[in-house]
Amino acid sequence: MEALLPNPQILIELANSQMPYGKYQGWTLVDLPEPYVVWLANKGFPKGRLGEQLQLLYEIKVNGLEKLLAPLRSRNSSSSSD
Repeated sequence: MEALLPNPQILIELANSQMPYGKYQGWTLVDLPEPYVVWLANKGFPKGRLGEQLQLLYEIKVNGLEKLLAPLRSRNSSSSSD
């Protein structure tokens, strides 16, 4: 049986995708405040790709793993100054 390996492209897209609507429109998903992501989890994630990304982001945030996405961010989405 072959081991299933996570697709790194999913994490790269998550690290660079933006919230398309709402109060945090234009924010990079990984920069969304954790309380907002928890609120979305309780309310119900949207359907489709965005919902899948937000669900993964929820798991990453509640487990304190956001720093794993930092090296995957493109320069123009980074909130830190160089």
